[in-house]
Amino acid sequence: MSKEIVIKASGLTKFYGDILAIDHINFEVERGEIFGFLGPNGAGKTTTIRILTGLSKSTDGKASILGFDINSEILKVKRHIGVVPEISNLYDDLSAIDNLLFMAQLYGVPRPQRRKRAEELLKIFGLYERKDSPFRTFSRGMKRALTIAAALIHNPEILFLDEPTVGLDVMAARSLRNLITNLRQQGITIFLTTHYLEEADLLCGRVAILVKGRIIKIGSPTDLKTAVEKESLIEFSFGREISDLIEDLSSRLSGVRMVATEQNKVRIYGGTPADIYDSVFRFAKDKGIKIQSVKSIKPTLEDTFIKITGLSPTVMAIEKGGEHNVAR
Repeated sequence: MSKEIVIKASGLTKFYGDILAIDHINFEVERGEIFGFLGPNGAGKTTTIRILTGLSKSTDGKASILGFDINSEILKVKRHIGVVPEISNLYDDLSAIDNLLFMAQLYGVPRPQRRKRAEELLKIFGLYERKDSPFRTFSRGMKRALTIAAALIHNPEILFLDEPTVGLDVMAARSLRNLITNLRQQGITIFLTTHYLEEADLLCGRVAILVKGRIIKIGSPTDLKTAVEKESLIEFSFGREISDLIEDLSSRLSGVRMVATEQNKVRIYGGTPADIYDSVFRFAKDKGIKIQSVKSIKPTLEDTFIKITGLSPTVMAIEKGGEHNVAR
């Protein structure tokens, strides 16, 4: 049975002056899936959401949501979508319930249904006990949850989430990911942007890897990782930091890619395992460095990202305005 396509983009392009933000991208999103846009900050993820939700106009290309053209039928589109921006659009001085009632009014929810729907969402998101508290008094995780609740006030079929867990601590991020999974189980289609590799792996049925405005690859995390499994991946852990010797080690190896994941750990992709072991052990002996462990590992989505893009995982760990705050 064929899947129903609810979002479709063809040749979608956006220039800001001379800067090419998204470059002729093509993708389709199926009903009921969590589809992820995965890439570093500045890759074009937020720009894509802004175009799809009517906040910005594309320079070229076409896109439709539920069959409605995003340029000529954007008002029809907005009746069926909810949007959760990276920075909350709720009001600090309004209480949780008043924020939801206000959003219900904006979305045209019939007056008799507004309070019932708002209270229902507050219970679902575990915020009912704080319904009369001002939004400004909420923790980051609670603010994010209420912002998502507000986007669901009119029962949209599709939810756009831009970097949903940015700035959250480990527990709040985990709680929010559980909420997102529950929304999908209720049949809501979710379009998600993230630069967290683990988050994309945990949540998304399919991901599009976006770099410098271009889609490099689309597929399920499992399929993408399977493609990487065709080559060897060996991790060496040394007895001391070897960042000053990486060039030397690299010169001894050919036909491989080498990534320093930590100060004393190196992952080597590709090549012949026997040759790699021989070269690395000779290197360690020459330099008087102890090898603490060697392991052949199954690739993660991070490894897949490295292979497909050639970018270091540290590129993905940079937050807007600072470093990645908490390991997830």
